[in-house]
This record gives sequence, structure tokens and C-alpha cells, in this order.
Amino acid sequence: MNIEQRGKAMNKNMIYKDNSFFYKIPLKRRIKLHIVNDHWIVIKRYFILLRKAEYYGNKKTFMSRIMSFWFTRRKNKLGIKLGFYIPINSTKPGITIWHNGTVVINGDAKVGSGCIFHGNNCIGNNGKSLEAPIIGNNVELGVGASIIGGVKIADNVKIGAGAVVLSSCEEEGVTLVGIPARKVGGEKR
Repeated sequence: MNIEQRGKAMNKNMIYKDNSFFYKIPLKRRIKLHIVNDHWIVIKRYFILLRKAEYYGNKKTFMSRIMSFWFTRRKNKLGIKLGFYIPINSTKPGITIWHNGTVVINGDAKVGSGCIFHGNNCIGNNGKSLEAPIIGNNVELGVGASIIGGVKIADNVKIGAGAVVLSSCEEEGVTLVGIPARKVGGEKR
């Protein structure tokens, strides 16, 4: 899906799809989290700024471009505090980040909806070429997991803590662990 198609497909309701677990927390606890400015509140605020920057950036009017610039600037300022760098139009709505800490996503990478990041994750190129990863839907990255290079990850893949994925995984529903990452479990022998 290119940027123009994505802009048409995205509506304002998608702005609040990220970290959706937050809305399952009882109201009384959510209020307490707001009062103490918990990290979940700050991460939620980051996602709202990201999605608003995408929403207005994909429109073609002059005023929308100004609004996109404004929201992108606020997102980047908050991202520096959190340790996040997620460019606009690189992720689909519905991703979850459980903890603040470094989460870096290359601007050319594509991340599907429902992906879960546990913190200290890097999705980027290998430094030799500009190819970036393409990640399917519902992929879960453990703490410190990285995906490097022009690799493709299928849907419903789990990547273990500290794993470094250097090659594509086209098989859905597998678990990858280690450096370099390899498939574990799965078929019984």
C-alpha cells in the first residue's frame, strides 16, 4: 500500500488503535495512571501524535501539511524522551509497545498491525544496503530483539528476547531465537 492509498484508508478512528490494552484497564486505575503520568500514558500520547502526523501528512492541503509538521515535531520531541524513533507511515495502526526504552524503526521498514514490542528493539537496514525489513501482522518482538536488513517476517511470528534476525522467515506462527535467529519448536520429530 503506497502513501496515497494509506492516507485514504486511514481515518481519525485509527488514531486510537495503538496500545489498545490500555482501554481494557478499569477506569479507576486509568485515572490513577493519568495522575502519576505513568509510562503507558506517555507512550499512548506518543502514538496519538504519530497517528495524527500520519493522518494530516497523507492529506494534500496546505493546512494539513502544517498540521502534520506540528504533530511530527511534537512526536519527535516526546520520542527523544522515550527513546522511540518511529517515522510516519512505517507502521500500521494497532501496534503495542509495553515499555519505554529504545525502539527504533527505519523509515523504509514496514510493520504490520498487531505487532508487539517489549522494548530495546531495532528494525533497520544492515549498513551495507538501504533495504529495510517488512514485518507481517501480529509479530511479537521480545526485549532486545532486532531485525536487520531486507528481510521479510511472516504473520504471527514470535522473536525471542535478544534475538537478531538476519534472514527472512516466510513460515507463519514460528518462534525465532538466538544470534543469528533460527526457528525453534514447531514440528514434532
